[in-house]
Amino acid sequence: MFDKVLIANRGEIALRIHRACKEMGIQTVAVHSTADADAMHVRLADEAVCIGPPPPKDSYLNMAAILSAANVTGADAVHPGVGFLAENADFAEMVEEHGHVFIGPTPDHIRVMGDKIAAKEKAIEIGIPVVPGSDGGIETDAEAIAVGRDIGFPLIIKAAAGGGGRGMKVANSLEELPEALALCRAEAKAAFGDDAVYMERYLGHPRHIEVQVLADGMGGCIHLGERDCSLQRRHQKVVEEAPSPALNDIERDRIGSVVTSALSKMKYRSAGTIEFLYEDGEFFFIEMNTRLQVEHPISEMICGIDLVREQIRVATGMPVRIQQEDIVFSGHSIECRVTAEDPETFAPSPGRITDYHAPGGLGVRVDSHLYSGYSIPPFYDSLVSKLVVHGANRNECLMRLRRALEEYVIGGIKTTIPLHEQIISEQAFINGDYDIHWLEKWMGLK
Repeated sequence: MFDKVLIANRGEIALRIHRACKEMGIQTVAVHSTADADAMHVRLADEAVCIGPPPPKDSYLNMAAILSAANVTGADAVHPGVGFLAENADFAEMVEEHGHVFIGPTPDHIRVMGDKIAAKEKAIEIGIPVVPGSDGGIETDAEAIAVGRDIGFPLIIKAAAGGGGRGMKVANSLEELPEALALCRAEAKAAFGDDAVYMERYLGHPRHIEVQVLADGMGGCIHLGERDCSLQRRHQKVVEEAPSPALNDIERDRIGSVVTSALSKMKYRSAGTIEFLYEDGEFFFIEMNTRLQVEHPISEMICGIDLVREQIRVATGMPVRIQQEDIVFSGHSIECRVTAEDPETFAPSPGRITDYHAPGGLGVRVDSHLYSGYSIPPFYDSLVSKLVVHGANRNECLMRLRRALEEYVIGGIKTTIPLHEQIISEQAFINGDYDIHWLEKWMGLK
């Protein structure tokens, strides 16, 4: 087992990793920008190293500074957390080259699954169902028109190097296709430095279903059920729940078996998530996230498994110690992503926390780095807390979540807590009757 782990991230996820390490008897090293000197994980870590000024490119994306911190502190391993360098294959290679263990997948797997076109090809190779679309990248308008005629309309054009909802355009007809293609290329080039795009059938009313996996790189692989992440705004997840109210046990077992079989063939290592669009009983591969997910707590709540602990274990070379038949799915869990934003306009709301009271009680979990007196810096993602609730069934979970949101106090800034209170009170959500377009349509009607 590792003696010391460097946490190459910030915020709630850095604190989450720190807690898992401490429970395993592992010392932690926090790296931080000057803006995060007072962050909770920095205060609690055994050692802390400042790696640069506030801009991410000068600190949390500064590979040389992070590796220097790992070398100076004698860290055995580096956990990249979520975002920043978590899915950067070059960083994973550099960590290993400098004699540290990267707590995550192999660089090759990160690289393949990080390219949307290569990932789709790999999914087909290992037996994961995909959305009908182009065989590879689209180079010309003529190619796009040929594919459009083949798969039909509407279709969606996506950046090969895309993510976070950027680099996507929908074309409803052949006439709209050339302009949509040009706009998508330009957006992809600006956002990712790569204008490669591909095309797929556009599904009208799908759910966003993802399957959480854990694998050891030796063929051992289990899944921790699915999560429903259909409540999204601008392709950003807002509320997630597990299990999905849209699936039955037969569908759940089927897609879980498909995913674990595929990743066993791939000899994937670490935690990972296969994301699907689900419509009319069919699953279509979107992408694979080769890292821990923001929403991983709801899978932990229904399975009773600490994913970060297991990530660390398999990174040491140990096999997955849990068999699929040993996993018992219990109850229902929902996560609300609380952000430092105006709940009406979504304008960022950084600032000093004047009051802070987290909800508690049976089945309530708050993953947050906030505390009274802490100042939220304006330089990073607006996520400040994940309110996670578990109940014996979905109805109990909803009632508990409503109570927890009423208790939650974050003073001094604006947050999206009021928005979450409204969402979970809507009849469509209560009924579990929503798709990936529902939230934006609902917000437009408010």
